[in-house]
Formats: sequence, structure tokens, C-alpha cells
Amino acid sequence: MVQTDALATIEHASVRFDTPFTLECGTTLPNHTVAFRTSGTLNAARTNAVLICHALTGDQYVAERQPVTGKPGWWEMMVGPGKPVDTDRYFVICANVLGGCMGSTGPREMRPDGSAPWGTDFPPVTIRDMVRAQKQLIEHLGIARLFAVVGGSMGGMQVLQWAALYPDAVFAALPIATAAHHSAQNIAFHEVGRQAIFADPDWQGGRYWESGRIPARGLAVARMCAHITYLSEEALTRKFGRRLQGAPKDSSEAISLFGEMFEVESYLRHQGSTFVQRFDANSYLTITRAMDYFDLAADYEGDLANAFRGTRTRFLLVSFTSDWLFPTSQSRAIARSLNRAGANVSFVEIPSDKGHDAFLLDEPDFHRTVAGFLRGCAMHAGLAA
Repeated sequence: MVQTDALATIEHASVRFDTPFTLECGTTLPNHTVAFRTSGTLNAARTNAVLICHALTGDQYVAERQPVTGKPGWWEMMVGPGKPVDTDRYFVICANVLGGCMGSTGPREMRPDGSAPWGTDFPPVTIRDMVRAQKQLIEHLGIARLFAVVGGSMGGMQVLQWAALYPDAVFAALPIATAAHHSAQNIAFHEVGRQAIFADPDWQGGRYWESGRIPARGLAVARMCAHITYLSEEALTRKFGRRLQGAPKDSSEAISLFGEMFEVESYLRHQGSTFVQRFDANSYLTITRAMDYFDLAADYEGDLANAFRGTRTRFLLVSFTSDWLFPTSQSRAIARSLNRAGANVSFVEIPSDKGHDAFLLDEPDFHRTVAGFLRGCAMHAGLAA
């Protein structure tokens, strides 16, 4: 399937680091680029910076128009003037992760010698690698300590890694709808998506760009499969039920039809078709693997509490009742480990029937919780109102 690569036409604000960067896998990148966006104003003391960490299919356009799709930023209802992450008060930073496809160094970017894109030769990256690259960006911006690091899903994994790796650089941490490691079920869903990409004839062994192709069908199926895990049965039933799209009057005729019979089918196909225009297949493989290999406790003798002993960071953990991808039990486990480490930790489970994606949607209780926590932290940090 020959398609135009919409990603290739976009230039992103970024900074290039020309010092060698050694990944956890042992490969050293001679240079790398971090694409990012900011909003709000950094105060004179440089103490009001909030880093937003995006999820698997997110990007740095957290609160402004996404340049490929033209759609609003993925967290516009959360970030902006007067919103829970108030850009009238905080200087907000969001960076595209290492391995991403929106301007940061990743599989679709050129190799250091400029000969060709990295493609499947791009080395494996980890959540820790992503966070270390973000730390370089924060230092480049002249910020010694972040007021807060906030993120949901894979973004929450990055928040936990930040708090463990750089405790003195994080005043407050908000890991949302996340876990300290990926479950076997989550890894299994990711593998189904990866195999769908591999099975696409346009995959071309990962060198699809050489013939102007993208493995659109496989990537769309991967997105459809993943998107089901972001929702709940209640949300799907409420939105679609068993309604047929363009159903004929004679119900017996519907049984013989093939195509977009159910509204939920149409919805998933739309999710898949729009995704392939804004995301690179090789980046999808790279980032899903990074999530799968994340296991914070494994880096601390198998005890998650060891990752946070002595920390002065204030934590707020948030889960949602209908999230079966990152269920509340996983957030509770993190909270218990933080308690054992003597950390300052709050935990809130938000009632919602919207599934894992609830943190991206209109959930007033969630928004009030985050806004209240940040206000309290700002008071303790001595930030002016």
C-alpha cells in the first residue's frame, strides 16, 4: 500500500545534543535530538517547571494543535490557562520520547552518517533511556529541579523512573493509570499488534520507506487491538452497543452483509486509519518493547521500595475503577512500596466507566484531584499564587 508519509513534511522544535549518549543496551548514539514544546512562562527562580510525559501513541503536542492531524492537543482539557496544570502558573514542557516519530531521534530519523533512516536497525531503548534524554533537555533549558513530573500510562512509567533516578530533581510526581512493570497480559496485547505489522506485505522487512510504502493495514490493526484495551466494556456498550451502521429495515438482510455492520467496527477502523497517518510503524515496535521491558523493581534488587528510599518527592498516584489495562491493584502496589520507603504519598481511585483512557477524557473528579494536589505542592514549594 503506497501512501504519502505525512510525518516527513513536519519540522519540529528541537535541540540536538552532540555528545555521545550510551543506551542501556550498550549502543552509543554519537548524537541525538529531542523534540519538545513548551507553554507558560518560566519564573525568575526557574522553580515552576512541570514536565508532562506522554503515553505510547502521544507526542509533545500536549496542549496545542497537532501539526499532522490538525486536531487539538491530546491533553488540552488538562493543560492550559486556569486548567489543572495551569500555564498561567507553571512552565509546561513536553518532549517526544527517544524512539518516537515526531522529531526526536528514533527509527524514522536519519542515521548519524545521513545515509538512510535507522529503521529496524535503531537500537532498543528503555524507559530509563527516554528519561535520561529528557533530563538532558531539562538541563539544557537551565532547570535544576522540576516542580512536578506528570504522566499517564507509559507517561506514568516515565514519572516513576524520573522519581527513582533523579529524586533531587523532582519536587512532586504524579504517576497516573500506570504500573511499575508491564503485566503478561499487556505484553501479549503488544505482541499481537507487532505481529500484525510484521504480517503486512508492505512491512518489507522494516524497510518500507525504500519503496514509498507504509505497513498501513498492519499498523491499523495494531492500533485497533490496543485501542480496545484503552476502553471498558461499559464505555463500549454505552457508545455503541450492538447498533448497526446503516442497518436495513429487514433484519434478516443484515445477516448476509459483510462490511461495517456494527458501529463499533466503524469506530475501530477509523481509529486505525487515522493512526497510520501520524505514527511510524518502526517507532511503534520500538516503544511497545520499551514498555514491555520496563520493570523498575528489577533495577533495585527486586524491591520497588528500594527505588524510593530517602526520597523527598511528594507523590500522587491516581487510578480509575474501570481501567483493566492498568488496574487499581497495580497503583496500590506502588503506593505500598512508597509507604515502605517512607515517602510522602497520596493515592486516589477515581470512579469512572471510561476505562484506561479516562485520564485523557472529561473526568471532573480527576481534574479536581490533580489541581488540588498541585496547588498544595505549590504552597509547600513556596511558589507564588
